[in-house]
Amino acid sequence: MKKLLFITGTRADFGKIKPLLNYVEKSSKFELYLIVTGMHMMEIYGGTFREILNHNYKNIYLASNQFKNEPMSSVTANTINLFSRFFDEINPDMIFIHGDRLEALSGAIAGAFSNTLVCHIEGGEISGTIDESIRHAVSKFSHLHLVANKEAKNRLIKMGEDKKTIFIIGSPDLDVMASDDLPNLSEALNHYEINFKDYALSLFHPVTTETKNLEIYTKNYFDALKKSDLNYIIIYPNNDSGSKFIIDEISNLKELSNFKIFPSIRFEYFLTLLKNAKFIIGNSSAGIREAPFYKVKTINVGTRQNGRIKDGVVLNVSYKSDEILKAIKSLDKFNPKFTNEFGSGNSVSEFDKFINNDEIWQTNIQKRFYE
Repeated sequence: MKKLLFITGTRADFGKIKPLLNYVEKSSKFELYLIVTGMHMMEIYGGTFREILNHNYKNIYLASNQFKNEPMSSVTANTINLFSRFFDEINPDMIFIHGDRLEALSGAIAGAFSNTLVCHIEGGEISGTIDESIRHAVSKFSHLHLVANKEAKNRLIKMGEDKKTIFIIGSPDLDVMASDDLPNLSEALNHYEINFKDYALSLFHPVTTETKNLEIYTKNYFDALKKSDLNYIIIYPNNDSGSKFIIDEISNLKELSNFKIFPSIRFEYFLTLLKNAKFIIGNSSAGIREAPFYKVKTINVGTRQNGRIKDGVVLNVSYKSDEILKAIKSLDKFNPKFTNEFGSGNSVSEFDKFINNDEIWQTNIQKRFYE
């Protein structure tokens, strides 16, 4: 059996790759190995490693790679070191990494240096902030690519990747989103003790290139939410540099009855809450990718998603409090052009074709630039 090693560092990427994990775990041809690290291992973000353990995957490795507010450069170094040791011990046949987080970059570097096939999921996309540089760097260290659409494939080809190594499978989380197995709204609200009839979702992350102004941007953002007098379900930011400002500001909302705050929400429950929300606000990719799938309106604040957004799909505003509030109040008049550019919910079947293709296992470890 070939050993397939996946890495997860956040609640978001676990939700996206879980359909693929379940496929591999059930396979008689492949053996799943899973390294759980990053935000999963931090109690401030809910200790979501417990959720992963509940899936009872046979081979799970828990690895704490950082302490609270540790600089990203230091965490990256720690993580490369950790992964190098795991890869040497497990000796995987292929390493799978997702997206644009530092855990993905660390996995790609350690995998390439260990002469192991590295497969990047959802490369070729525009992220904004330092994440975009990470995503493209990961792609250059990876030997194989599972992308969401033709646009992403074309970007990778422009970056010198061999088109024969790029496979369009869509975004795996759409398999979950299109499933009939999601909890219903009552189950989700009861599970998290939310008593709102109507609500919006808020996810506001730090922009690492704007840390000098992040404190005022964060204050402006939450001031606008307070002035709107609506109900909000607020989820903690990711652990990028500057997250402390956002978490501190969120802590000031705990006594307000129209705010429910959570370090993390399980992916399936999050999808149900998103599907039934009046709108989603902040700067999360969930407003760009998942919300349009459910035809939920998005208010995108600031620069974090610059370059990812098609005109007319979401409502873009600056960090100014009055502009954010104005957008909230005018949302009823906004008629988005909902599109689905990230697949049709068949990523697992496409992954099955990919992983059982004998040619991918002959991929040359020594990469070259394709003109």
